[in-house]
Amino acid sequence: MAEIILSNLTKIYSQNIIAVDNIDLKINDGEFIVFLGPSGCGKSTTLRMIAGLETITKGDIIIENKIVNNVDSAERDLAIVFQNYALYPHMTIKKNLSFGLQLRKLPNAEIDKRVLQTAELLEIKPLLNRKPKELSGGQQQRVALGRALVREPVAFLFDEPLSNLDAKLRASMRTELIKLHRKLNTTTIHVTHDQVEAMTMGERICILHQGKLIQLGTPLDIYNNPVNTFVAGFLGSPPMNLFDTKILVKNNYLNFQISNNSISLPNKKFRSLIKYSESEIVFGIRPEDLYIEKISKNMIDFEVYVLAVESLGSEAILVANFGDGQEIYVKVDRNYQAAYKDKIRIYFDYNKIKFFDKDSTESIKISLTI
Repeated sequence: MAEIILSNLTKIYSQNIIAVDNIDLKINDGEFIVFLGPSGCGKSTTLRMIAGLETITKGDIIIENKIVNNVDSAERDLAIVFQNYALYPHMTIKKNLSFGLQLRKLPNAEIDKRVLQTAELLEIKPLLNRKPKELSGGQQQRVALGRALVREPVAFLFDEPLSNLDAKLRASMRTELIKLHRKLNTTTIHVTHDQVEAMTMGERICILHQGKLIQLGTPLDIYNNPVNTFVAGFLGSPPMNLFDTKILVKNNYLNFQISNNSISLPNKKFRSLIKYSESEIVFGIRPEDLYIEKISKNMIDFEVYVLAVESLGSEAILVANFGDGQEIYVKVDRNYQAAYKDKIRIYFDYNKIKFFDKDSTESIKISLTI
C-alpha cells in the first residue's frame, strides 16, 4: 500500500500543447480513487506519468515519501492494467501470470504460491493451462488483473480496463473490482470516461477537464454540489438541465425568465443572488428533481410541450421543450404516458435549484435562510 502525492504535476507536448496542467493531489494509502473526464482531458496522461511511462514536464510525483520523477517504471513497484489487456498470446495463462515474477528472479516456490493464490482469488484456476485466445473477454480481463495482483505492488493503476467489455460484463466486473479492493486494501487509481464506473467504484472522484483538476470529492458530494457548469452537465444521465436566464429584483422577490415561463423566488431565502440583479446567470435543475405533479408547498412550475417519453424499463425519461427549442429532461415513472406536443406542467422544489455564474461558469453558493 502507498500514499501517492502529485505536486504541481504538468505535461506539455510540442507546440505548447498542455495535456496536464498544474495538478496537486494527495491519494491516500489504501484509497480507491477514480480519474474521470472526457477523452483528451489528461487522465490517462496523468496515470502514465505516475507509472513512469510518460516524462514529466514540471512538478513531482511522490510515492511512499520518495520523489520518483527519475525512477524507472520497473522500479516504482506499481502494477498497471490497460484497456487492451496486453496478454502474451503465445503463453499459457499460468505463464502470463508468472512471467513478471520470473524476470524479478523470485524463487519458484514463491512464484507458484502467488500464481495459485491469485488464480483462486479471481476464480481463474481452471484456465491456467489455456492460451488467451481460448478465453472470453471477461476471462481475459481477469487474467490481466491477475498479472497485476500477483506482483503484490504498492498500488494498482487501471487505465479504462472495462471499456472493451459488454454492458452486462462491465457491471459484474465493477462489482468484482470493488470486492477485490476491499480484500486487498491496496491503493488504486482507476481511469475512466464512464460516469457510472466512477460513481459506483470510487471512494473519491477526481474530475479532469482540459488538463486541469476541476473537482475532487466523494461521488455524492460532486453529484449534489458541482463546482461549475461543466461538472453539472457531465455527471448524470440525463445530466443537469441548464438554462441561461436573467435575474430581476422586484417586490422582495427574485424574478427570472426561462423561455415563456416567469419564476419568482423569495429574496429572504436567496439573498446571495441579489447582487446578480440585472445580470445573466445559469439556472440548473436535475431531471430527478422535476415532477409531473405538485408534491410540496415549495414547488414552482413550468409549462412545457412533450417531445417524447423514452422508456428505460425501470423508469422513463420525459423529453419536453418550452416551445422555443430549449429542451428539458424529467425522470418519470415507467408507466407515465403522454402524447407528442401535449402541453403539460412540470414542478420543482426551489430548494433544489443550482445557480452558476454565466461568465466564470462557477457555482453560486446559496445560503437558504428563513
